[in-house]
Amino acid sequence: MDLRQILRLLRKWFWIILLGALISAGAGYFVSSRQTPIYQASTRFVILKAAPTSLDYYYYYDDNQELMSTYVQLLTTESLLTEASDQLGYRVQKGQATAQQIGTTQFGTVTVKDENPEHAASIANALVSILIEQNNILQSIRYQTAEQNLQDRINEAEAAIAQVQAQLSSLSYTTVQNQLAEVQAKIDELQSQATDLRTRIDQLSLLPSLTHSQLDDLNDKKASLEQVEPILDKYQQIYTNLVVLGTPVESGDATTVQMQQLETTLYLYQEIYIASVSDMEALRLARAQSTPTVVQVEPAVIPAKPISPKPIQTAALAGAVGLLLIGGIIFLIEFLDDTLKTPDEIKDVLEMPVIGLIGELKRNSKGAKNEKFGAYVAKQPRSPVSEAFRSLRTNLEFSSIDHPLRIILITSAGESEGKTTIATNLAIVMAQGGKKVLLMDADMRRPNVHAQFNIPNRVGLSDLIRGKSTIDDIARPFEQINSMHVITSGSLPPNPAELLGSERMKHFLTEVKKRYDVIVIDSPPMLVSDAQILSTQADGLIYVVIPGRTHALKAVRPLEELRRINARLLGVVMNRIPRNRDYYYGGYNYYSPYTNHSGYHHTSTSETDFISSADKAVKPASQN
Repeated sequence: MDLRQILRLLRKWFWIILLGALISAGAGYFVSSRQTPIYQASTRFVILKAAPTSLDYYYYYDDNQELMSTYVQLLTTESLLTEASDQLGYRVQKGQATAQQIGTTQFGTVTVKDENPEHAASIANALVSILIEQNNILQSIRYQTAEQNLQDRINEAEAAIAQVQAQLSSLSYTTVQNQLAEVQAKIDELQSQATDLRTRIDQLSLLPSLTHSQLDDLNDKKASLEQVEPILDKYQQIYTNLVVLGTPVESGDATTVQMQQLETTLYLYQEIYIASVSDMEALRLARAQSTPTVVQVEPAVIPAKPISPKPIQTAALAGAVGLLLIGGIIFLIEFLDDTLKTPDEIKDVLEMPVIGLIGELKRNSKGAKNEKFGAYVAKQPRSPVSEAFRSLRTNLEFSSIDHPLRIILITSAGESEGKTTIATNLAIVMAQGGKKVLLMDADMRRPNVHAQFNIPNRVGLSDLIRGKSTIDDIARPFEQINSMHVITSGSLPPNPAELLGSERMKHFLTEVKKRYDVIVIDSPPMLVSDAQILSTQADGLIYVVIPGRTHALKAVRPLEELRRINARLLGVVMNRIPRNRDYYYGGYNYYSPYTNHSGYHHTSTSETDFISSADKAVKPASQN
């Protein structure tokens, strides 16, 4: 479809499109205005984390993004929602709260929807508060085992210091042996820890690439190994000192060397204690530095207006959807509609020129339902339709310069397309032009010419062909124009095609061509073979179509048959064109100033002669 077709469709369906859009908008407004209002409250929080101590900023950024994603998912977990419900005293439904990260920043938002505006704000603030409370617990899990090991080491060092101090005053063989066993057990434990740490470090070092979590694990293992190895060395020295002490001796007989060994052992235990305390503080500092801080930067406030429903917006959206839906249906209907509508379509599809544009004929009064239009141009010579028939006559005269048109056949693709109206009025305007015209009804199946002129049809063309009548018997003069005669179809025969194709029919046409200048034949539609038979004897054929009613495929097939028998196709006459079609009535707007009550009609000289003759023919009828 081009732009002109789209505009034509919009003009044609404008009120239906508008009504559909208004109905859709009204339905949307009605449904939306009766929905329960929903309020929305939002709060923003930020996750602050210590800056990286190394130059690995990529892993630092990646860690922040993973951390934010974790917190966003945590905010909508069932456990957090349950705890919020317990604190607030009313149920927080799953899906009621949503959380998301703001871009690639460390900011996040929590959005809550509820029918109660106070509840929406309270739930949003409660969820962030619970997240802040659980933050330290969530982040301390990875340091819990290391802190416990260090605390155990500190406690053991304190106990060992107390034991050695006691030995300084009372040294015995039993206490030395017990202490040796305890030190040996501690050495075995530390060696096992060191072995496990080295194994894990070697495994991670052999990997081609490390993820962020694997890199953190490797750094933790190296730090733990650096803490374990010095403590292991000190315990080995303690073990050596205890072995040197030898057999137990009485406290009074302790030598200076033994006292020095005990003091050295005490000093080593004190170093272990100090190192363990220092490691504990370093671990707590590392945990504090690595633990992110969650801060609520913008508390949720009670919303003043609901976010839904919004009747105006819903009505606008529903109206737009209705507009698009109805527009789509209309375009689908038009796309599936293969009827011929415009002269351009007819030229493209039928490959024939449009030689006549005949508009809808107006009735004289509202009650004249059975009014016939056979003599319309004679009764209303100044109407736009009469001008259209004169334009058709002019086009035929130009087409007959090289090939005179003596016999003109009027037909159509289907029935009830106005062939008889075209034939009768064309015959009248040709007679008004000063020619001797014969109008002949060759439709012996459903004749209609006699009804148009309100004359009897007892005898006619069929009786003449069968030799029961003569031309003078059946040719009736048209009372308004002396130069025009009418021959009706006569009695309906059982074999109209055989009659029309007979030698007597050809002989009859030869005879009437001697008496008349033009013979206009109203034939049956192309649904039967009668029109094909007549087309071989006619000098030209006019094809009648009704825009918006005649289907393209239905109109093309008869033309293929006519071209196959070399019928001369003069062109297409578009009949019953609606008044809103600009390609017809737009061309006749210039007649309106000259069709006033004064009766003055401005035309060319030749057209004045046509109308004058029509006026002369109409006067006697009006007097009668």
